[in-house]
Amino acid sequence: MIINRVWAMPNNSTFSIKPIKMLIKEKFELLNKTLKGDVFAVDPFVGNSPFRHRCYSNDIDPAIKCGCNIDALDFLKSIESNEADIVLFDPPYSPGQVSEVYKKLSKSVNMQTTQSSFWGNIKKEIARITRKNGMVISFGWNSGGIGKRLGFKIIEILLVPHGGWHNDTIVTVEIKVK
Repeated sequence: MIINRVWAMPNNSTFSIKPIKMLIKEKFELLNKTLKGDVFAVDPFVGNSPFRHRCYSNDIDPAIKCGCNIDALDFLKSIESNEADIVLFDPPYSPGQVSEVYKKLSKSVNMQTTQSSFWGNIKKEIARITRKNGMVISFGWNSGGIGKRLGFKIIEILLVPHGGWHNDTIVTVEIKVK
């Protein structure tokens, strides 16, 4: 497993943080070479990602111009099994961030949308749609990723410290082995 640590300024747009943007570009280039340019990428929480044009994308916020504007779990359930070559998994990192997004959209926040089983169900769907040898790049404040239990192996971790009292952004790159 490769572990790198690269300092960068914090940014609400995860994929605009330079070392993260570079890692994603590198992984897309690797897959483009391997698959000869026919990469099916999925992003269930696209936000204002600079990679939205390269992904089948979704965001619950209807103001975000992307493929779909529905709940992430429903979006993932609409995708065929073993279809995705790469999934970018950049959900809200905390219950507070989930609450902020839902309240902004005048949606109710409840235990269902903030408990760990909600995220576990999303991870199960990501595992289902990712093909064998497919890649998932997860972003957050931990390196849990999709997980060994769902058939994934971590191949790389990028720690991005932001200084001061900011949490590091932790990027976990996994390959589906089962």
